[in-house]
Amino acid sequence: MTTNFKNIHIGKLIHLRVKESNIDLTRICNFMKCTEIEINEMYIQEDLSTNILLRWSKLLEYDFFRLYSQHLILYAPPSASIRESAISKLPHFRKNIYTREIIDFIMEIIIKQEKTKRQITDEYGIPYTTLCKWVTKHNK
Repeated sequence: MTTNFKNIHIGKLIHLRVKESNIDLTRICNFMKCTEIEINEMYIQEDLSTNILLRWSKLLEYDFFRLYSQHLILYAPPSASIRESAISKLPHFRKNIYTREIIDFIMEIIIKQEKTKRQITDEYGIPYTTLCKWVTKHNK
């Protein structure tokens, strides 16, 4: 299954993971410290607070935050250098870390001929040489 990283409906994805994990609703309610009704309401929410999402990630042993990281990698505009000399106290993460899911997503677009390599490099900011290496390595 290819995940749509552009439009993330976190409640549906959590519900899917709950079904896959076959976790008892009573255990979920105890861990999340809420009622069955509140749990079912979360399943229909498009977004949730980070605190609640962190609890779901722990309970279901799945990094739901990574879905948003993948969205940033694919859809965030290239970052303009904001005063390179200014040192931030925030942790620094490299943007160009491509997971297997990202590579599969891009390869599917190429195989289905939904976009050209140039369109992909322009839209997602993936270097053309990197894309060519993926095609050579992963083309079936």
